[in-house]
Amino acid sequence: MNVYKFGGASVKDADGVRNLARVLDTNPHKDLVIVVSAMGKMTNALEKVVDHYFNDKESLEASMATIYDYHKVILDDLFEIPSHEIYGLLQQRIEELRAFFLTNKSSNHAFVYDQIVCFGELISTAIISAYLSENGVKNTWLDVRGCLHTDDYYRSARVDWELTQKSIQADVSSKGITITQGFLGSERQNNFTTTLGREGSDYTAAIFAYCLNAHSVTIWKDVPGVLNADPRYFSNTRLLNHISYREAIELAFYGASVIHPKTLQPLQRKEIPLYVKSFVDPSGDGTCVGKGVTLDPMTSCFILKKDQVLISLSSLDFSFMMEDNFSEVFNLLHRYKMKVEMIQNSAISFSVCIDNKYNKLEPLLNKLREKFKVTCYFGVTLYTVRHSTPVEIQSLTREKEVLLKQETAETVQLVVNE
Repeated sequence: MNVYKFGGASVKDADGVRNLARVLDTNPHKDLVIVVSAMGKMTNALEKVVDHYFNDKESLEASMATIYDYHKVILDDLFEIPSHEIYGLLQQRIEELRAFFLTNKSSNHAFVYDQIVCFGELISTAIISAYLSENGVKNTWLDVRGCLHTDDYYRSARVDWELTQKSIQADVSSKGITITQGFLGSERQNNFTTTLGREGSDYTAAIFAYCLNAHSVTIWKDVPGVLNADPRYFSNTRLLNHISYREAIELAFYGASVIHPKTLQPLQRKEIPLYVKSFVDPSGDGTCVGKGVTLDPMTSCFILKKDQVLISLSSLDFSFMMEDNFSEVFNLLHRYKMKVEMIQNSAISFSVCIDNKYNKLEPLLNKLREKFKVTCYFGVTLYTVRHSTPVEIQSLTREKEVLLKQETAETVQLVVNE
């Protein structure tokens, strides 16, 4: 058994679905779990549906129609028969979406978010399963919510590994092709849909690989493999042929976008290799993440995070910032669901760079101001560089205001105003 994962960019249109079929045809693995994301930017479109539900109900129906129209264009291109059952399934999903809004009584944004965005993956996998069947590729469609069990921490749910492993081993055949959804799960008590966090489809692939003792995981992307920097922001990027588990976990922890931070941990436990390959050129070698040398080639790796928030705290009476202060600050960061990207402290100050993912910054700042002097910088950029040289850091910070710098033997982090 091997596990393939296809992201939204790989199946953004009908040609992408056809290409997925070609990738399967040109690769040797025949016993597969195929994990698929929502098509194209569909998760973003569904996020807009959520926003309209809470803030602009007059636009809700139009935003749902956008979901239907996007997928229908793909269906019309893929299927010659307008009466194909996949059209009815698409309409059924839209009706389920509409029914949720009519019956929902929860005002919890994170809960509603998870019940809505899941339709992207449910629809994409149904289309792909139907297309493969139509073209002679026998497969089984699996609703991942029936076997990937989590707690109820909506939008970033934690996996119940014992129950999930039992369910996956019971529900997934060791032979043939199974098509299922990335990113999704269900909470144990009421079976409400949960999500594993943005880009969680990679994590889903790793979960299946771990539970099924798979030989490998392959993530198919629009890049030739793992690069040492994001080509959208850096020039002269290099392909990394091999990355050790440890190095890849470090890169993922700091936010490298090619690999989800949680993906590597279950794979490392069972030494399952992870391949990152191009769906544009499936014959390419790509990148292997596994045992062995740290990096091949050994080169600096650059990670960039935009739109961060830097908060600097000091005591109102200029007393030392001690452990009890840190404990209180971290409790508040946890309560308001702030993702901490970097921390630094001195005798009388404490600075933290955070990602305001849940839009709860204002209540957090109000609470902090009760006990601390607070300075806040919005829209800052966090750079993390592994294995850097002094010349590279100088070049990176040229004509930028460095607000915070932290350096260890292998890693340099910079918070800058650009």
